[in-house]
Amino acid sequence: MIYGYARVSTVRQAVEGNSLADQIKILESYNCDEIIQEAFTGKTIERPAFKGLIQKLDQGDTLIVTKLDRFARTLIEGKQIVADLLDRDVKIIIDNMSMILDNTSNSKLMRQIFFAFAEYERNMIVERTQAGKEIARQRDDFREGRPKKFTRKQVDHALILLEEHSYKEVENMTGISKSTLIRAKKKVAENIIK
Repeated sequence: MIYGYARVSTVRQAVEGNSLADQIKILESYNCDEIIQEAFTGKTIERPAFKGLIQKLDQGDTLIVTKLDRFARTLIEGKQIVADLLDRDVKIIIDNMSMILDNTSNSKLMRQIFFAFAEYERNMIVERTQAGKEIARQRDDFREGRPKKFTRKQVDHALILLEEHSYKEVENMTGISKSTLIRAKKKVAENIIK
């Protein structure tokens, strides 16, 4: 069996040529029997679809990824996954490097170098993100986290409407979801108790 694996971890990747559609198009050119796809960060091995695929791969199967960083982001993780697959006689193809990973000395050296660079790139992204946050924190209008969709006044108005209407009715009138209303109501109740 020939398996393809496509993954995106951010919305921005769609602009950078790493979209699922772009990856799938490349993988389809290999006539994959099955293409596994997911939107999950590469900084962790806890990617359910990837984990399932790795367990499914069997002797003689082929795994194709478009780029090495779709596969693993740390040297240790990459080495472990590749070693496990090669021990099971699974062939690994990295499209953008035109590389087939095997147990030859040259392949071992190349994959160590490439996984080291993937880990370095991941670390640089984290450093740039942290530096950007530090710069942003210096602004007076900085707020941590996602911006609020509704103002305090809008939420308060919706809570007043809840006194005479159901959650669904208030959601339809205000556009504020039931879960947001429940959290706001709980927060008000907690403040009253205090």
